[in-house]
Amino acid sequence: MSQLPVTVVVLAAQRAGVVNPLAQRAGVSHKAMVPICGRPLIEHVLDTLTTLPAIQAIRVVIEPDGQQAVEPVLTTYRDRGIPIETIDSDSNIVNSVIAATRGEDTPVIITTADNVLLTPNSFEQARSALATCDAIITLTTRDRVWAVHRQGQRGFYDFRDNGYASCNLFGLNGRKSLAAAEVFREGGQFMKNRGRMVRAFGLLNIMLMAAKLVTMRQGMARLGKRLGLHIDAVVYEDGALAIDVDNARTYAVAEWILGQRLGMDIPKPEIPPGT
Repeated sequence: MSQLPVTVVVLAAQRAGVVNPLAQRAGVSHKAMVPICGRPLIEHVLDTLTTLPAIQAIRVVIEPDGQQAVEPVLTTYRDRGIPIETIDSDSNIVNSVIAATRGEDTPVIITTADNVLLTPNSFEQARSALATCDAIITLTTRDRVWAVHRQGQRGFYDFRDNGYASCNLFGLNGRKSLAAAEVFREGGQFMKNRGRMVRAFGLLNIMLMAAKLVTMRQGMARLGKRLGLHIDAVVYEDGALAIDVDNARTYAVAEWILGQRLGMDIPKPEIPPGT
């Protein structure tokens, strides 16, 4: 069966007015250009995306002063035949996604420039699920993350059946599905801001989840009903997919995992809890 043609949006912008600590540590201007295993974060993501079939375009969302920094990288990957362009980012993530979709009524998969552990298989699982619904999110379970590294991810959404972590890959199937993006209008930092979570998901849904009275699948069904969409969740077996490069701790874990994949001798990081 042929794959669903999709446009991929890569979110690469830094938070306005905030100097990214990883970029500062690496001596580069933008987080997307922070090297890991010898190459910028965004290169590892583009390595995966540009090997996949039926990718109509890749749109990198980044602030105007960051576009010059990533342009040499993008030029290299344009030679692989997929149109790649930059889109001016907005201070709000939803507005950035809307700008990148250009109002086109086509399927879009969204990821981030720090999602260096993205694999072709995980992308194809998400694409396959998106073909049968309005929107998808990708998750893995707490035990699968901990099986990879106990400190690889610390933020989990607890449901009746398990704790789940986001894997930084989302799908929207056409203009109607942009309603699902509204969940993230206030930034998506739900674990740190319960008010945002309530406004996005609804107080009753949050109460049910907090009391562990609903499973993850039941929670997705309730969210879909709230938004008037069929939303599905792809649950990965590979817990590494929930580990992106957010800070020095997750950088160390991601570097170790990526190094294993690339045949590099990088020791497993020993990270005490709470550091």
